[in-house]
Amino acid sequence: MPTNPDEPYYCSQQINIPPSLPDILKQFTKAAIRTQPKDVLAWSAAYFKDMAKGETPPVKERLEMPTATQKTDTGLTPGLLRVLNKQVEHFFVDSKLGPKKTVSLNLVQEKWADLALPKEQFDDLVRIGSFGGEVEWNKFFALCASALGENITDAMKTICEILTADPEGGPSRIPFPLFKDLYTYLAQIDGEISQQQINEVCNYLKYHVDKQDGYVQPRNFLGAECPKLSTR
Repeated sequence: MPTNPDEPYYCSQQINIPPSLPDILKQFTKAAIRTQPKDVLAWSAAYFKDMAKGETPPVKERLEMPTATQKTDTGLTPGLLRVLNKQVEHFFVDSKLGPKKTVSLNLVQEKWADLALPKEQFDDLVRIGSFGGEVEWNKFFALCASALGENITDAMKTICEILTADPEGGPSRIPFPLFKDLYTYLAQIDGEISQQQINEVCNYLKYHVDKQDGYVQPRNFLGAECPKLSTR
């Protein structure tokens, strides 16, 4: 009975609980535990907004532990970058310059904010890449990967692990043209890697690529015989 006589009285027969609600809350709870969002309320709003639109929600595939090589000055992690990539890839459009995957910078910023990632880091990436309007997503993604490691070699390994179509634990292969494009881009952004060094790396990898159906994998460029991808 309500303590205030003016309050309406409800009984269990009057409260209609949708049959799907328990499962929705169960999946939401599991997603929150895996993702460990910094701002639970903001993340929850983004989660249910994306679910309502039929879009990919900001959810990690599994609980992520900090890595030894991860920089301490960033909230970005490989798991969060994987989520960001999955969310953005639904909005790819073809550029007039060719079949390059582009997306609105405003959308990237929205998805970045949904993951409670530092705005300062987003602004730095935009400045470094001179991004604006429509963004070539793979290049923005590559810059994000470079923020997770100590050098370009670490970045390219992360890129392969996230963009691969291989199952987890597999060789993490990606098409060689994609590798070459993103490695060249990061090398040019770095500013200390000569075109000769870029050519030496790509020419060395081409030997392996020709035997791997046009794909390259981390073990090809992590080996001692491969020319160094960067000066560091």
